[in-house]
Amino acid sequence: MLKMKNLNCSYGECQILHSASLEVSEGRLIGLIGRNGVGKTTTLKSIMGLVPSKSGSVHFFDINLSDLPAYAIPRMGIAYMPQGRHLFPKLTVMENLRIPIIKGEMDKKTLEEIFEYFPRLKERLKQKAGTLSGGEQQMVAVGRALITNPKLILMDEPMEGLMPLLVKLIADTVKVINQKGTTILLVEQNLKTIKNVCQGIYIMEKGSIVYEGTPSELEGAMDIQERYLSVKV
Repeated sequence: MLKMKNLNCSYGECQILHSASLEVSEGRLIGLIGRNGVGKTTTLKSIMGLVPSKSGSVHFFDINLSDLPAYAIPRMGIAYMPQGRHLFPKLTVMENLRIPIIKGEMDKKTLEEIFEYFPRLKERLKQKAGTLSGGEQQMVAVGRALITNPKLILMDEPMEGLMPLLVKLIADTVKVINQKGTTILLVEQNLKTIKNVCQGIYIMEKGSIVYEGTPSELEGAMDIQERYLSVKV
């Protein structure tokens, strides 16, 4: 479904991605993990065309996303949930949910499904997003990513900064979304969350993919965990 091959990206003269390659098959929930500053967020932004690539390619099915302007990529069926939520604080919950809708009305079935995941949002539809708690804002961010019924969602640390109870809620919701048929590429720093949620895992280090495996394979590779994730053996 998604295939990134030998991608090289830079911010000015500072190269961030070094021939990075990964694949996400349709229907899978794949995790991308690594220390701070290794290029995980740049990877997602490059897929969405927000960071231009110097070389390499990103294909979504048979479409080369590298040939498309950034505004056209979400129309291919890809949703992007950025780190830090990026809601419009002065708009209501409903208005924030509507942001990705280019024309027409929101699909009522999809909206009700979002409310099934997060009943609290239904109670706060007219409330301004900036007045919500951090956990509620994250619920809005997940809902906004779902509202267009995407084939693929790129999630950048959706559990960041949340209390443990909300981390579990978001993690469980991500699993259910995937089980209902949406493919997900999840960037996360918490190794336990990645191992509990994902079906496959990539580790990134200094802009390159240095490991690919399943949660059970990574569980037994303590040398890899210590070398790239600072896990003490």
